[in-house]
Amino acid sequence: MAEPSRATKEIKAKEKNAKESPSSTSTSGYLIATDEVLVETQVNRSRFFCYLFPCTSYEVMKARLTELQQEHPNANHHCYAFVSAAPQDSQAYGFSDDGEPSGTAGRPMLAMLQGSGIGQVAAIVVRYFGGVKLGTGGLQRAYGGALKAALPKLPTTHKVLTKTRALNVSYQQVSDIQHLIKLTNTQVLDEQYQENIKFVLAIPIDQLKLFEQQLLTLSSGALTLVKANHL
Repeated sequence: MAEPSRATKEIKAKEKNAKESPSSTSTSGYLIATDEVLVETQVNRSRFFCYLFPCTSYEVMKARLTELQQEHPNANHHCYAFVSAAPQDSQAYGFSDDGEPSGTAGRPMLAMLQGSGIGQVAAIVVRYFGGVKLGTGGLQRAYGGALKAALPKLPTTHKVLTKTRALNVSYQQVSDIQHLIKLTNTQVLDEQYQENIKFVLAIPIDQLKLFEQQLLTLSSGALTLVKANHL
């Protein structure tokens, strides 16, 4: 492997300061669900089956809802809430009371999801009526409580927000670029070895400025990132 260039050595000398800076090492993003969990709760003889599972669209949630309606044909209600992107994304959520009084099921379920800080997740709560009416407040607490009991059991992982960029480099520059990729926790989506080497990179958003600055330094301004479909 080629010896690191002077520019790379300068970057290494700056790494300690970069690592100590929260803005350069913290990866912006949020938790996402990675698997399904089922937790049952009971309130005044009513049974609540809470299903939490990964969800990236309304269609994903609807497909699972259909399955659960078939699995629980005698249930009284199949209420749902979902957030298919970031937890606070105002364009990527939905909910349904499925026959319960308005605002007593889907809305408190959604509030629990958004408050959890977990994105790309859906909740479906299947209720079997136990013969005792819970009232508006009781229903809100019961549906919200079903999620409160299930959320701690949900497997999650951290989703890092990235920008996809392409970079065309010479073979002599590969060692420098590989070091920069490691420094910024960048993911290599693709690399093509031809006359030069083309990298397609997923760069954490909060590392993008650092990547650009260090790229400018190590290449003396010769290399720049471009959108992946422009190279």
